[in-house]
Amino acid sequence: MTLHSLPLFVRLAGRPVILLGDGEAADAKRRLLERAGAVIGDEGADAVLAVVAIADERLAGEAVARLKARGVLVNAVDRPDWCDFTLPAIIDRDPVLIAIGTGGASAGLAAALRQRLEAIVPAGLGGLANALRAARAALREKFPESDNRRRALGAALAAGGALDPLTATSGAVDDWLAEAEAAPRDRAVTIRPRSADPDDLTIREARLLGLADRLYHRHDVPAAILDRARADAVRIICTESPVEPGPGLAIYMEMA
Repeated sequence: MTLHSLPLFVRLAGRPVILLGDGEAADAKRRLLERAGAVIGDEGADAVLAVVAIADERLAGEAVARLKARGVLVNAVDRPDWCDFTLPAIIDRDPVLIAIGTGGASAGLAAALRQRLEAIVPAGLGGLANALRAARAALREKFPESDNRRRALGAALAAGGALDPLTATSGAVDDWLAEAEAAPRDRAVTIRPRSADPDDLTIREARLLGLADRLYHRHDVPAAILDRARADAVRIICTESPVEPGPGLAIYMEMA
């Protein structure tokens, strides 16, 4: 499946961003840019990003054309077809940011999803993230091999794991490190999807796909299901489960 956009987090602190327009839409974008530490300027600013919140269609179109001719990436408020980038709805659990975008299809939908997720994402999630950052050296010492480190963290952060992001506190990191095995065991799992709809995967199947190091699959497994695996997981087309699947977590997939 093709992504309509590639989500990116851009550090704007101290960097210029052009903002054109006035009124409520421009004020809302100004507040967001100021929260990110951007230096807001007019059309003459030497910037690579711009937000155009001009109500008049003709004037907005002319401004967008001038900016794009300079190579500036533009967000045109309420005009998704003109946008080079969009601004998502945001859940802030510093340093964790969760961004929700619809590619400009519906800002209302993004806002509704943010409100629902705000009630689910713990207020202390940022503390867990900071604890993991502080434990980087200890993690490398405990798990010298990067693959082992990633697998161990993935298992701990999974639903019900020792560091489940929806339940664990910052103090859980040291406890987990003290008890975790230095080398997660290798294993191979077979998954047989029951339909081409990835939503029909069980919670366990979806979790395993997100953790897999290698994905062996028959040619008829739909791309929508394969996309639920990590982007950097090795994908190998085959006709049967491998005899030697390799280290870490290997998954063989065939349709049921």
